[in-house]
Amino acid sequence: MDPSLRDRAIGLYDAFTHEHRDRRTLLRQMTALAGSVAAAEALIGGIAAAPAAAALTDVADPRLVTRKGSYRVAGGASMTGYFAAPRNPGRPVGAVMVIHENRGLQPHIEDVARRVALAGFFAVAPDFLSAQGGTTADENLAREMIAKADMDQVLASAVATVARLGKLANGTGRVGTVGFCWGGALVNRVALAAGPALAAAVSYYGPAPDPAEAPRLNTPLMLHYAGKDARVAQTGVPWVAALKAANKPVEAFDYPGVDHAFNNDTSAERYDKAAADLAWGRTIDFFHRHLDARA
Repeated sequence: MDPSLRDRAIGLYDAFTHEHRDRRTLLRQMTALAGSVAAAEALIGGIAAAPAAAALTDVADPRLVTRKGSYRVAGGASMTGYFAAPRNPGRPVGAVMVIHENRGLQPHIEDVARRVALAGFFAVAPDFLSAQGGTTADENLAREMIAKADMDQVLASAVATVARLGKLANGTGRVGTVGFCWGGALVNRVALAAGPALAAAVSYYGPAPDPAEAPRLNTPLMLHYAGKDARVAQTGVPWVAALKAANKPVEAFDYPGVDHAFNNDTSAERYDKAAADLAWGRTIDFFHRHLDARA
């Protein structure tokens, strides 16, 4: 595919998914770009995440214990989550909350939770659409539900999840979080709200808070940004600058030439294996530094 056409197509799709434009407009714009409805649908299919794409981990990996279940959070509300943990860790393990994108708790995020568990942590991926009945298989509807979510309630549920993870039996008592896109934005807010209960936070291409919030951060924070992601850079660049000016514990990485959602291997046009592997290695090393038991 011509690189300029690909970039323009991704820009149109991002406007559809993040600015809540309608699909009819998207298809019309993509058809004008690609030359036919069939070509436009193929282009959209390559950019969009594919729920049926093969996972990078085995759902039945014998090294892991996994389940779906519910737990109580703030105000007595119930949250559904996907849990994954090493079967026989042989030592106390840190805990990591994995926060999904704006499509809700999809199989891809469950796969990410298993990757976290295989790296030696207890992982939970909450469904932040639980209050609306849970994530639907219709990704467009899930995005609409995310847009209507009560963000104060979402943040309170995330902070409550962090508090629960800090009390796990056979845990180190140290909790981290990692999130992607919408979840990356929530990571920044949890890092500001959870206080000392959160020991480490990693945001992948998440829109950032007001730079004026930077002095409140105390949790070590790692930020991953896509070089071609101008939308997120508008908030990410001043956020990083403010954190560094305030001498806060931040590590920020930019991955040149890659798109928003470069870690999502279910999107053929966005996924960049080299950048994803580099960012993931940095993420896991960061969690081991901050969440493992200390001698």
